[in-house]
Amino acid sequence: MVIRSMTIRDWREVAKIYLEGISTGYATFETKVPDFDSWDNGHLNECRLVAEKDHKILGWAALSPVSSRCVYGGVAEVSVYVSSKCRGLGVGKTLLLKLIEESEAAGYWTIQSGIFPENTASIKLHETVGFRYIGKREKVGKTKEDIWKDNLLFEKRSKTIGI
Repeated sequence: MVIRSMTIRDWREVAKIYLEGISTGYATFETKVPDFDSWDNGHLNECRLVAEKDHKILGWAALSPVSSRCVYGGVAEVSVYVSSKCRGLGVGKTLLLKLIEESEAAGYWTIQSGIFPENTASIKLHETVGFRYIGKREKVGKTKEDIWKDNLLFEKRSKTIGI
């Protein structure tokens, strides 16, 4: 498996994996995969990664800004998605470790994730790579089934940037 920068040519497979995550009902509040331009505008240009093996995308990770205010310029939100065929094989861990490395190289001192409480695999993954639980936003958004959901907040603070 190789971790490399995501390119626009990867979008079709990235979108397919994103749709798999949406379909679980516990990966995101999103109800549909956006077109590439919308996704591109909502994510940072740096720190976009894919895991690839034998010319197939196994998973992807990217960062989004948490705020347009300059004081939060070093804080970003994590997205990490793994193909349903590759879950539990270390793809997510490898992606997140590389994302942490690249985020620090790009000057981010905090990366955070919002995770649904029932997404225990994602919680365990984030804790394994050093994220810590910082709180819960109760009924912060609705799912595509119109159900209010809690979201657990996890963060990873850099030990080298912004200290």
